[in-house]
Amino acid sequence: MEMIIGGAYQGKADYAKEQYPDLNWVSGELVSESELMTAQGVLDFQKYIRRELKEGREVSDLAERIISGNPKLVIVSQEVGYGVVPVDAFDRKYREAVGRVCTKLAAYSNKVTRVVCGIGSVIKDA
Repeated sequence: MEMIIGGAYQGKADYAKEQYPDLNWVSGELVSESELMTAQGVLDFQKYIRRELKEGREVSDLAERIISGNPKLVIVSQEVGYGVVPVDAFDRKYREAVGRVCTKLAAYSNKVTRVVCGIGSVIKDA
């Protein structure tokens, strides 16, 4: 597994597609869980988590489901935990869920790259 992370509008998707031009990418905003388990790469993974929470589904074991179901997945996710803590309870829950799921996935991943201004910096390479 590999993760590519970074803030909003930092060029993560372009970087990922440049690094892995042959992967079939799916959108976290649209992908189903069964499709996620067979995908090669997922963009905007944080949107998948948001949608799952909005639909009332549990994500506390999502990292484990992905690790066991699709351990070669390349995940591109926005870091949503910086800045002012949201006033809205759902937004706080979403922010925490993204952080917890991505932390578990990063621990499992062989490589984690943080993208800032379109430039990737490898922060883990096991």
